[in-house]
Amino acid sequence: MPSVCVFGAQWGDEGKGKIIDRMARDAEVVVRYQGGANAGHTVVVGGEKYVLHLVPSGILHPGKINAIGAGVALDPLALLGEIEGLEQRGVVIGASNLRVAANAHVIFEHHKRIDQAGERWRGVGRIGTTGRGIGPCYADKASRTGLRVADLLDPVRCRERLRAALAEKNALLTQVHGEQALDLEQSLERYSTLGKRLQSYVGDVGAELRGLWRAGRKILFEGAQGAMLDLDHGTYPFVTSSNTGANGISSGAGVPPRAIERVLGIAKAYCTRVGEGPFPSEELGPIGEKIRSQGNEYGATTGRPRRCGWLDLVALRYALDLNGADGWIMTNLDVLSGFDTVKVGVAYRAGNSRWTEFSSEMPSLEQVQVEWQEFPGWREPIDHLRRFEDLPQAARDYVEWVERASEVPIVMLSIGPDRDQVIPRAGHGLFASQPGPVVAPGRALV
Repeated sequence: MPSVCVFGAQWGDEGKGKIIDRMARDAEVVVRYQGGANAGHTVVVGGEKYVLHLVPSGILHPGKINAIGAGVALDPLALLGEIEGLEQRGVVIGASNLRVAANAHVIFEHHKRIDQAGERWRGVGRIGTTGRGIGPCYADKASRTGLRVADLLDPVRCRERLRAALAEKNALLTQVHGEQALDLEQSLERYSTLGKRLQSYVGDVGAELRGLWRAGRKILFEGAQGAMLDLDHGTYPFVTSSNTGANGISSGAGVPPRAIERVLGIAKAYCTRVGEGPFPSEELGPIGEKIRSQGNEYGATTGRPRRCGWLDLVALRYALDLNGADGWIMTNLDVLSGFDTVKVGVAYRAGNSRWTEFSSEMPSLEQVQVEWQEFPGWREPIDHLRRFEDLPQAARDYVEWVERASEVPIVMLSIGPDRDQVIPRAGHGLFASQPGPVVAPGRALV
């Protein structure tokens, strides 16, 4: 059994939590390697809903090691609150099944305050952040002024570094944003206490993971957000603050690149986006409202209604190619039941130019028009089915066309929120040691 990476192949919210939870059955180690508490992975087990923000999704399976890598922007208050909430629901969590990287950067109250004030400052040019301090934390990491988890455990070092950080941040808060300054002693007391509560979980996670990998343990790398929100390769500046796909694993988890042996993308049968930024295939009228209603498209972390539209094949192919996907999982196919017509965006147009491949040289995505391919819809509910052959013919035709056009095999379909509402595709195991057969190129279709 190889190590496997699972990443979002759209703008986030693709249903990764459920798929990762299912794959965790066969994994021995589940690793979160980037992002922060802005991620919300939703898992439904026996009708009970769990929303995981920082704790890796393997925590719902006994006997798994769950690791939070150095690439994660860690809010200790959020993590401890999440641990407490899970324990109250009977989930057993301890130092043996949850590990936190000592070199993960810490989100402080000043990061959250600056994040929220910055959004207000930008006005109409706002990014649409969740206000949880993740961007400012990563900015401090890059400017080498941040504090890491290990610093919380060293009172002298914590005081020295936090004093320097607050001198700068308080000047920004008071002189630019007109906000009240934060008190050093109060911040020290609060975060030192949080550090002591976290101490039993903290260790050299990178070294631990490298050892587990060398020992042949089955490792699942769990991505947050989506490829189109990648800091370097997404729809900048409307992106998150980390590398969201397979290219973020090596640095974020502390493992060599060759430790990533199989890569699987996850994408909905349609498309959604939360927050600001371009969304070419968005439907602003009744169609978008119907997708949102049927898919219950509201942010797991923020509760914000998601923007909804049809599948964007240009962006999907780019995300799969960028991350070297061996296969992908199509989620929320059941949401499309009841539509007379189902559409797929197959190209972008602007003026006399046409693109079937995503390119950083294109004009702003807000200026492009989408070229559509239409398919007959289906009326029958499909959330109770378990075999591909039992799907309505129109649904099978849609899936097979998208698979050919994406040029990457679809290894599984998700047809409902519960962990068992899935349809595996024959010959495509999630933890298979070899990738599935290459799908015949579909570029002629678009």
